[in-house]
Amino acid sequence: MIPDSAQIHKTLKEFFGYDAFKADQEQVITHLIGGGDAFVLMPTGGGKSLCYQLPALVMEGTAIVISPLIALMKNQVDLLRGFVAGSESIAHFLNSSLTRQQIDEVREDLLSGRTRLLYVAPESLTKEENVQLLREVKISFYAVDEAHCISEWGHDFRPEYRRIRTLVDQIGRAPIIALTATATPKVQSDILKNLGIPGAAVFKSSFNRPNLYYEIRDKVDPEKDLIKFIRQHPGKSGIIYCLSRKKVEEMAELLCINGIKALPYHAGLEAKVRAENQDRFLMEEVQVIVATIAFGMGIDKPDIRFVIHYDIPKSIESYYQETGRAGRDGQEGICIAYYSYKDIQKLEKFMQGKPIAEQEISRQLLSEVLAYAESSQCRRKLLLNYFGEDFTQENCQCCDNCLHPKQTFDGRKEMQLVIRLIEALPEHFKLDHLANILAGVSNSLIKSYKHDALEFFGAGKPRSEKFWCTVIHQGLIAHLLTKEIETYGLIHVTDAGRRFLAEPWELRLVEDRVFAGKGDDEEDEEEAAAAVAMKSGGGAGDPVLLAMLKELRKDLGKRLKLQPWIIFGDPALEDMSILYPITFEELKNCQGVGEGKARKFGEEFIKLIQKYVEENEIERPDDFVVKSTPNKSASKVAIIQSIDRRMSLEDIADARGMEMEELLTEIEAIVSSGTKLNLDYYIEANLDEDIVEEIYRYFKEEATSDDIQSAIDALGPDYYENEVRLVRLKFLCEIAS
Repeated sequence: MIPDSAQIHKTLKEFFGYDAFKADQEQVITHLIGGGDAFVLMPTGGGKSLCYQLPALVMEGTAIVISPLIALMKNQVDLLRGFVAGSESIAHFLNSSLTRQQIDEVREDLLSGRTRLLYVAPESLTKEENVQLLREVKISFYAVDEAHCISEWGHDFRPEYRRIRTLVDQIGRAPIIALTATATPKVQSDILKNLGIPGAAVFKSSFNRPNLYYEIRDKVDPEKDLIKFIRQHPGKSGIIYCLSRKKVEEMAELLCINGIKALPYHAGLEAKVRAENQDRFLMEEVQVIVATIAFGMGIDKPDIRFVIHYDIPKSIESYYQETGRAGRDGQEGICIAYYSYKDIQKLEKFMQGKPIAEQEISRQLLSEVLAYAESSQCRRKLLLNYFGEDFTQENCQCCDNCLHPKQTFDGRKEMQLVIRLIEALPEHFKLDHLANILAGVSNSLIKSYKHDALEFFGAGKPRSEKFWCTVIHQGLIAHLLTKEIETYGLIHVTDAGRRFLAEPWELRLVEDRVFAGKGDDEEDEEEAAAAVAMKSGGGAGDPVLLAMLKELRKDLGKRLKLQPWIIFGDPALEDMSILYPITFEELKNCQGVGEGKARKFGEEFIKLIQKYVEENEIERPDDFVVKSTPNKSASKVAIIQSIDRRMSLEDIADARGMEMEELLTEIEAIVSSGTKLNLDYYIEANLDEDIVEEIYRYFKEEATSDDIQSAIDALGPDYYENEVRLVRLKFLCEIAS
């Protein structure tokens, strides 16, 4: 039976804590549940994951989610298990990090039908044993996450992704949903063609993230500028991206020395260290993570306030996706990239020696980054245009170019001078050499070629060599000049350049690269922050109460060994600071707060708010609407009544037509919603007292989460899963609920 709209909305509220869908989410979900293929293009923070997680929970069978990174899988599985408290078998991942015992447990849950979502790496999907396993499972649909990995023109190309359709046909065809946050029209076409779903319904959300502020800064003393920026944003989480592992380590150390809590993250660190550093960032024990691009995919932290690129990225796609990790909760997000043409040259050097086809792709992607960095146009307009979307406003009021327009001039004479110089030389030279000739800067290379004797030597004075570098850059962007990577970046004139020399047209060029300089001007920092705050619509609550709530969340996270945002997200706390809820019913009206979360985590927050309201004589909103609590289903009521009558769980399962594992899952859902059950009568009759004591002590003293698999791993193979689940229920009812 196909789930109806009421069931979909009920699941949205009960499991995810939301009252309404965002953008195209509901249409995507309805289409997928109806058996259709889909292509979803939704920006980071737009809610892509919900588009396949919710259908998997309401559809019959197991959804196969193909995902590129282990960190992404673990994060998603942990999050799902957090939503569906007490049901560890509802989601699993299958990848190279698992032991044989863990793989066997995943297999058992899959074949029993308990698992609704299985996250699998494309490499793991190709293994024959896994193909055979999945052939035995009823597949509800296939979700191809980070689908841009399919395309060679995508910024994270993974050859294994191109085998997905073949593997789907081997396992058994079911609807396919491909999802990505970044895809140009060319990449979109590649994805649909390779997955064999040309007729898929295409759902495109706007790429515009109005709460993000974009800025390019000259890379002059960037370390000093960075430290100043972070100190101006105390307590706010951020990511700094560097291209090399060495720079990551150096930057993390530099920040720590300067009193900023920071940790490194790159592929060269041991897996355990990477995981620990990531968790400490998520738990808000450190303010900044310094990382290579290995960090980010699968990091579902909504309250990252700034993303800084110490090195210019290799493509607009990667830049867009990495900046998209800021402000996923809709609040402020500041995105700064440091730009130096030397970084571009460094990236070009990396291309040398690679296959010509790969060089061509990389060169084109890099030229688009150069155009973005050098442009005086609205950054938002440039980004959206790159992804095939028009931004019609003249001024976004939320980027450096719009807030601080650069001076331009008609540069046709300057460009003609550059072209005449290149055409006059018998050999081709690099950009810096040409700029030095025009600026009249003599060095050993200039002298060795006797270029200081040319009529062009110093013809561009009193402009600096930096100015002439900028003119040549913009000539490359305008395709009047070209640069061959294979010949180490030597500059040539194009046919368009020769036409321009013969009949020049108006060419608006940017003056010397003088950026808004927000690192040197605190008023500009405040203006940018104000622009972001205005765009995001944040800051309407009680700031004192909000700070107290965040401190309580952080403290509770440490006590419960949970990431603070999993307890309550920033939007929930901001709602609390506006609505001042002092009952559980009122608390459930806050964004992202469901019945289970309200009951599980809400008591201390309600007490704090109530005390604050009384001490400060706060007049609470009169229009606070209290929603009615949905009635428990007849099945849940019958289970509760049967346990109250002390019936054996086997008899309850038989009466309800359930397997024991299904019954335990139902009981876990009941307990997670806040209902306490007394299972002592059954536990005492069926479990050894020493076993109960040992498991109970583990959850009370050793466990870092209520994860069943972690408990079994820690306790050893002598303990059965159902024993652990039962004692965990006892623990949750007596202590943790």
